[in-house]
Amino acid sequence: MTYPDTYYRRTMADRTGRPALSGTVECDAVIIGGGLAGLSTALQLARAGKSVTVLEAESVGFGASGRNGGFVSPGYATGGDDIARVTGKDAARKLHLLSVEGMEFVRENIKALGIDDAKPERGIMSVLRYDDSASLKAYAEDVSREYGYELEYMDQDAVRAVLKSERYFQALRNPNAFHMHPLNYLRAIAAEIERLGGRICEQSPATSVDSSHSEKRVKTARGEVKARDVVFTTGGYTGSLNARLKRSYLPIATYVMVSEEAPELIATAIATKNAIGDNRRAGDYYRLVDGGRRILWGGRITTHAASTAGLVKELRAEMVDTYPQLAGLKTELAWSGLMSYARHLMPQIGRMSPGIWYCTAFGGHGLNTTAIGGKVIAEGILGTSERYKLYEPFGLVWAGGLAGLAVAQLTYWKLQAQDWWRERAA
Repeated sequence: MTYPDTYYRRTMADRTGRPALSGTVECDAVIIGGGLAGLSTALQLARAGKSVTVLEAESVGFGASGRNGGFVSPGYATGGDDIARVTGKDAARKLHLLSVEGMEFVRENIKALGIDDAKPERGIMSVLRYDDSASLKAYAEDVSREYGYELEYMDQDAVRAVLKSERYFQALRNPNAFHMHPLNYLRAIAAEIERLGGRICEQSPATSVDSSHSEKRVKTARGEVKARDVVFTTGGYTGSLNARLKRSYLPIATYVMVSEEAPELIATAIATKNAIGDNRRAGDYYRLVDGGRRILWGGRITTHAASTAGLVKELRAEMVDTYPQLAGLKTELAWSGLMSYARHLMPQIGRMSPGIWYCTAFGGHGLNTTAIGGKVIAEGILGTSERYKLYEPFGLVWAGGLAGLAVAQLTYWKLQAQDWWRERAA
């Protein structure tokens, strides 16, 4: 198995290795990429009795799927108003409801398959770093009216009773959202696919795809898969295999650190099992792990390969600025990972040509959108629905290449400056 050194790898429950593809395999569908999108697609196809093969270049969950913050909540990386401007209000509503369904799909899998090692914990708080109770109350009312989905408003006293920081004001708590161990969840899904007869091949990067006939052929260094349908689910680690797909998103790095064990010190700052994210565009997100003995803290984004050690210093500075009482808390482990973002900030889900499907660009809300993305692509292959077409307005638009990366980084710095100014003006 090949994984970066992360908290999730160190606490991985199932350590089953899977052999590389060898020889020729015939099946109904081949999925390129063994992350959450690919395995969700494969799971639904296998449940429907289809034969599936998953080709993973490293080990299942090697990329962002196995090293993220572990938050499972509705929504997308962009807001509902921006979505509605592109699709219209009715389609935007349907898309939001799909994101809720994706969250429930993950929850149902954990329950049905008994994935206790995913350690799901209910509750995610979205906190403001400036005083604006009116906007939060109005948003909660809109969500309740539009979707029948209840968010709990928390005033400043309620927030600071559990998050002991003067940086925070009001919050909305989502009691139905949850957080979990993503790598343990994903590896359990892989085991279920295999139990249903599916094949998962690790250390098997696809080297070519021949889609000129109804029976597609995907080659690796040591084998070949013949299938009617091919699904690309490679995310931030997409190579040159599908040039159109690679051009359509930006690889964005994010950073995560885990503290040493210090439950008494941590309790002086954080007194909730809820996961926490602040309202800034690329703000902090964190949660307690190991039963409150450690903090897992993430944040920052870069559009190029940056020093993880340098970014962790920034994360630590942010943590201590938020919670001065944690100045003595040491960082035990840190890592980074690549997410894929489209210019429109929506997932890219759809059919490229007959028998060629894609399901990628999940940066920002990966755990619910990979789930629903895999589900609707499977439905499209099975012919049971065309719900994947709801994502058609957000297609494979060119992401801008190097210029797109530069613009993304400048936009991030601009948003950081706006956030800083808003906080100081509050």
